[in-house]
Amino acid sequence: MELYIDDANVNEIRRLIDIYPIDGVTTNPSILAKTGSNPVEVLKEIRTILGPESRIFAQTIPMDADGMIRDAHALVTLLGKHTVVKIPSIPEGFKAIRELSQQGLTTCGTVVYTPMQAYLAAKAGAAYVAPYINRIDNMGFDGVETVKKIQMILNLHQFKTKILAASFKNSQQVLDLCAFGIKAATCAPSVIDGFVKNAAIDSAVQDFLKDFSKIAPNSASIADLIG
Repeated sequence: MELYIDDANVNEIRRLIDIYPIDGVTTNPSILAKTGSNPVEVLKEIRTILGPESRIFAQTIPMDADGMIRDAHALVTLLGKHTVVKIPSIPEGFKAIRELSQQGLTTCGTVVYTPMQAYLAAKAGAAYVAPYINRIDNMGFDGVETVKKIQMILNLHQFKTKILAASFKNSQQVLDLCAFGIKAATCAPSVIDGFVKNAAIDSAVQDFLKDFSKIAPNSASIADLIG
């Protein structure tokens, strides 16, 4: 499963990619707005941090297909060929996805709340579809089950489109979908940290350190003992 950071805080991005096997970063206008900075400059800095080969997801702004297509080309020119252009899964968005896919750009149908949105985006040629787990939950439906249904539809119709599951509120939701076989997830830094935030893990590691200190009280590592 591909793992992305769903954030535009450059300090958090640097921290996470330093320690975790991260595949890239996803953004949207709301995430960029939280930085309080020029969105173009933020996207450029994220690309610099990631390097040229990692994926960065960036979203178009206009609500018409022509405007979406124009924004898409501008984003790829700015951020490079490993840019995934996020297009809202609305009627004009499906038109833009189809045309951009025919032009060879990589797209993601975003703002997905229903399986049929995902189906139409996939049929239009989107490389990814991004359902919002927590937002679906907040509408009174089951976000995880909705994503599982989308995955079954993609499999049944043999689409190459990957699910990019988004809007997680906890690591358990990520685990459920990882076990189901979705191909990608994007998570806030706190959710990624939550993958291994466990008192039992911390306790076991501390026990190992204490036991090692009993047999090598003056050494902090095996390397120290070997010399």
